[in-house]
Amino acid sequence: MTKLSNVKGRITYISSPAKQENLYAVYETTERKFWRELAKCNQEEFAKSGTEGKCIEARELIIALPESFTEHQPDRLLQLFTNHFKQNYGTECIAALHHNKRKTNYHIHLIFAERKLLDEPIIKIASRNMFYDENGKHVRTKKEILGEDGKIREGCCIVKKGEVYEKKLFTAKDERFKSNSFLDEVKHSYTDLINIYVQDEKEKLQVFERGGVYLATKKIGKNNPKAQEIEADNQKRQEWNRAVDMALISGVSEPQIMEVKRKEITEPIKKSVARRGNRPRLFAQVVTVAIEVLELLIESVLFKKAREVSEETKMAQAETMETENAEHVAENIMVEDEDATEEKAEPKQPEMTKLASKYPKFFKVHKELDEQNGAIQKKQKQLSAKKKELSEIKGWFKGRKKKELQEEIDELTSQIRNMKDYLPKIVQRIGYRSVQEFLKDFKTSQSECSQYRTAIEKWKKETGKEPEPHGIKAKLAVKKQEIQNEQKNKQRTHKQDKDRGAR
Repeated sequence: MTKLSNVKGRITYISSPAKQENLYAVYETTERKFWRELAKCNQEEFAKSGTEGKCIEARELIIALPESFTEHQPDRLLQLFTNHFKQNYGTECIAALHHNKRKTNYHIHLIFAERKLLDEPIIKIASRNMFYDENGKHVRTKKEILGEDGKIREGCCIVKKGEVYEKKLFTAKDERFKSNSFLDEVKHSYTDLINIYVQDEKEKLQVFERGGVYLATKKIGKNNPKAQEIEADNQKRQEWNRAVDMALISGVSEPQIMEVKRKEITEPIKKSVARRGNRPRLFAQVVTVAIEVLELLIESVLFKKAREVSEETKMAQAETMETENAEHVAENIMVEDEDATEEKAEPKQPEMTKLASKYPKFFKVHKELDEQNGAIQKKQKQLSAKKKELSEIKGWFKGRKKKELQEEIDELTSQIRNMKDYLPKIVQRIGYRSVQEFLKDFKTSQSECSQYRTAIEKWKKETGKEPEPHGIKAKLAVKKQEIQNEQKNKQRTHKQDKDRGAR
């Protein structure tokens, strides 16, 4: 969201075909006169307040659209998105639908007012002469606006009795437009609206949650003087995000990751900004330390998991005999209760949920994530060993060895970075935006699939029947098998008839 200090100029810029190469539509909810009066009102109020800086005349949102939306009629699309905002927030808007020069970024510029027009304007008429100084401030006497020469100073003015000295057309500014909660709300609102019209599941949008496990990257605008600084900052943020992916795959819980993020990133940065202001280099150092803390946590979780797996294996072997005995007892009980079971109504076959049906597919993706994560862990151990070896080399005549080791370290570092960058691509292939999003659905599908299998086993024991297949593919496979069996039976019958005729 952008603060506009010259709303009239900005409106001209976004809505002029002369200034925009790829302008498809412009839509306004009110007349242009509204924006002139709004700018004037804001400037007057700003001058009265005596605040330093620039006056905010309006605000602007840029709404990125999927490229498939070019198929929709531009005028209707823009009208829908603009009226959506006005309906939700009751404020006037003007919007323009654009493409960038390379036609890779389809987007809407939406300018909105923070004030609303009053139902009835408040007009105040002077009951006596009123005097105003250079700052537009009301003073009591004429002497206060006179110069040494006895003339009215430049910028000062007199409003004569009977003239309008104040004309109020607008309400006060709506404070909610300044809050982070408004920005989060409007992001979710437009994301939901966009996803209604998206046909391809892979194009569906997701809002980056503020305060989540990941660090949001910053957008680099055109001709930004701080582009290099922002790019370096984004690279560090991506390093943290890839470390988070590895932590989630390894089994580190989200609350644990959030605790590391809070203690190692959020709190140190807040304290530093309060003391010394914004320091980009410090941010990189803080994130580097946070990544190291997270990697240590991953190691401890993996070690604990490996120990638990070995203990579970021993317990599983011990429980096998008990389970067999229990099954034998259960069989005897079932034989005794057969007559009673027959009298009961046959239970309905349990139905598989949508996520449970996706579990086999999710399992393969999760396995690939695990394997990739394991491969990265091995590479990281190799890197640590090489760094240790390099630190232990001493002496003047070891330059060649040091150079070789440094080259190996650089190569391993590059490989690890590329391998980490591949992690989100694994889940993006099946329409997920992040590893976190995929793992949530994977765990749910795993749980629902387990519940379904338990319910099916119980149903089979109670009915003595085999379950009917779920899903279109499974049903088609059964139908195909039935047709093949019928064809085989026909061929067999036809052959038998031929044999009878031969005799």
